[in-house]
Amino acid sequence: MMTGWRRLQWVAALLVLLALQASAQQPSPNPRLRTAFLALQTWKRTAIFSDPFNFTANWVGPNVCSYTGIFCAPHPSDGQLAVAGLDLNHADIAGYIPADLPRGLPDLALLHLNSNRFCGVLPDTFLHLRLLHELDLSNNRFVGPFPAVVLTLPELRYLDLRFNDFEGPIPPRLFDLPLDAIILNDNRLTRPIPPNLGNSPASVVVLANNRLGGCIPPSIGRMGPTLNEIVLINDGLTGCIPPQVGMLSQVTVFDVSGNRLQGRLPGSVAGMAAVQVLNVAGNLLKGPVPGGVCALQRSLRNFTYEDNFFTARPGCPAATADGRWNLPGRAT
Repeated sequence: MMTGWRRLQWVAALLVLLALQASAQQPSPNPRLRTAFLALQTWKRTAIFSDPFNFTANWVGPNVCSYTGIFCAPHPSDGQLAVAGLDLNHADIAGYIPADLPRGLPDLALLHLNSNRFCGVLPDTFLHLRLLHELDLSNNRFVGPFPAVVLTLPELRYLDLRFNDFEGPIPPRLFDLPLDAIILNDNRLTRPIPPNLGNSPASVVVLANNRLGGCIPPSIGRMGPTLNEIVLINDGLTGCIPPQVGMLSQVTVFDVSGNRLQGRLPGSVAGMAAVQVLNVAGNLLKGPVPGGVCALQRSLRNFTYEDNFFTARPGCPAATADGRWNLPGRAT
């Protein structure tokens, strides 16, 4: 038999437990977290169709800071807790991004949705993400023209939209933004690279496997102080490699292979003092490989230039280490 005192203790404990459970179902008194709770719950119920790894299984109750993939931090304006990060990389979630999600998570500094099955277009409500620093939507099924709304985000520094189905031209304004990384490869982007490419302070630019055509803008030389990697593989580029590439003194990767670039490889490549990977293979380049390549021996690890029309090469190790030559009979 339970004594009267023990029964009172048990009843008191039960009442405390019920009170805690009831409070757990109440919205957070923090207005930022309450708004985030409503947005995330709406997203889960109405716009996420498949979650095979159960990433959102614990998205229950108002304590959004405990949800998988959600990261909270003090807001810079008042120190109040806010949802600062949403990271669902490699979750294989199918769905779309509803207009209410950016409105409900305006304090995001990081949004990573790499390797999912999100589809559709980006809603214009992304303009509410005034603190967003990193946006990674790569390897999804987003469609439509280049999402111009990302050009309105004042704090954005990292943009990764690769492996989607964005199409049409790259807006020139993109290269006027203070982005450190611009990664757009493997989409359906068309038309030439905007002539103001060189305005960008980016350290990494990857535009490979699109349908850009046109020339490499001579303005690329203005990127010398910041550019570390540029990858323009298989973009249908034509014209020549501009001599201004010799101004890229900090570049470590320069890959323009698989295009239809013509003329000579400029001797100014000797100015690429830090280059480790120099790949011009699979183009229509002609004449001798410039002796300036020999000046790069301290840094150069891989110089690839087969499948062109080169007629001669210098004897330095930098030009012979690859061991492959141009196809017989192609020299002109």
